Amino acid sequence: MKDSILTVKQRIAECCEKTNRDANEIQLVAVSKTVSAALVEQAIENGISLFGENRVLDAVAKIESVNKEATWHFIGHLQTNKVHKVIPLFDMIQSVDSVRLAEKIQIECKKCNKSMNILVQVNTSGESSKYGFAPEETIQAVERIRALPSVHIRGLMTIGALTEDENKIRACFRLLRDLFEEIKTLDLPNVRMDFLSMGMSDDYPIAIEEGANMLRIGRALFSKQ
Repeated sequence: MKDSILTVKQRIAECCEKTNRDANEIQLVAVSKTVSAALVEQAIENGISLFGENRVLDAVAKIESVNKEATWHFIGHLQTNKVHKVIPLFDMIQSVDSVRLAEKIQIECKKCNKSMNILVQVNTSGESSKYGFAPEETIQAVERIRALPSVHIRGLMTIGALTEDENKIRACFRLLRDLFEEIKTLDLPNVRMDFLSMGMSDDYPIAIEEGANMLRIGRALFSKQ
C-alpha cells in the first residue's frame, strides 16, 4: 500500500507541476468502501487521513472499528431514511443530490445539535445512471439549500462521464468548474465554494487540469491489497 500511495501522490504532484498548481492545495479522499478497517489503519500509518465511504451500514461498522484518528466523508447516494446514521459519524456529505435530502440532513442535525458541511452533487454528464442536480438547476438548488441553518454548502461534486473519450470527461469537469466559479461570484450567505470534488482513479489527472482540489481515489490506492 505504501508504494501505491506514493505513486498516486507523485502523479498528483506531476499533474500540478504541469498546470502550475500547488500540490498542497489538493485534498486526497481515499475511497475505502471495499477496504477493511485494518487496511484503513494501515493507510493512516502511511499518511492518509481523509477517507470516503458510500455504503451506510458498512461504513458505520468500519468507522466504529478504526482505532486511529481520521476524517470521514460520505460520498455515495444517500437515502433519506439513513441520514440519521450518517450525521453522527461523518464530517462531510459530498453527495447531496436533492433539496429533500438536504432538508432531511437539517432535521437530523437539529436533533443532535450538530451542523454538517456538504457538497452539492451535479450530474454533469447527463447520464441517467448518475445522481445529482442538472447543471441548469444547480444554482436554484443552492439558493434553497443555503436557507437551512445547519447545512453548510462548501462546494460542488461530480462524477465524470463513463467513457474513454477524454474530451467528454474533460467537458464534465469544465462544466462543474464553471458552475463553481459562477456560484462563487454570487457571494451567497451560508455558501462557500471551497471544494471542487471531481476525479477518481481513472480520470484524476484530467480533473486536476480542470481545477479539482479534491480527488476521490480508491482503486489506485488499494487495488493491490
